[in-house]
Amino acid sequence: MRFEAVIFDLWDTLIAWDKEATAELSARVSAVVGDGFGERWSAQRNRYTVPIRVALAEAGVPPEAMDEVCALRSDYVRRSLVPVAGAVDTLRELRRLGYRTGLITVCSEDVERLWPESAFAGLFDAEIFSSRLGVSKPDPRIYLACCEELGVQPERAVFVGDGANDELAGARRVGMEAILIHAPGEEPFWPEARVWDGPRVTSIPEVLEVIAAC
Repeated sequence: MRFEAVIFDLWDTLIAWDKEATAELSARVSAVVGDGFGERWSAQRNRYTVPIRVALAEAGVPPEAMDEVCALRSDYVRRSLVPVAGAVDTLRELRRLGYRTGLITVCSEDVERLWPESAFAGLFDAEIFSSRLGVSKPDPRIYLACCEELGVQPERAVFVGDGANDELAGARRVGMEAILIHAPGEEPFWPEARVWDGPRVTSIPEVLEVIAAC
């Protein structure tokens, strides 16, 4: 067995990023705190590496609206944490085959807080949330932290993701193999992923085939 661990990205890998739901959330929050919230939130470079209430305050959410906005976000996160087809079964099969499973996600603090309620709870041997670690992909520390928690060397781990945040090249730079996932019949969304020269899959179950061939 060449690899000992398989590490997954979250958004647009294990779950779908629903653009309409995201836009709806932004509109609902703007209705509470005023127009322009979406732009201010997107401009917050540390929104995925600091506590959610800090990030929201820096994006202009006043103290009196904080609880309501956090409740809106929690509802959005709960509805987002739905596995794509085959994700849960693939994770279980990887562990049955003896692989350790890891998660590395760039996300806000509310994702980690609600994670135990999701269908993914208990399926990973290591879970690295950028909001907890304080760094985002492709910072090498986020990959190395996951490998350390899994107890494997980077060369013995493979990362699976959609290519956001330069994550595939970031995994390679620390010595990991990387697999690009994208929708069937479509080019990858991220420009850097369109020129990816490594393995590709169009569904999570296909990861099992790629791993078996390595």
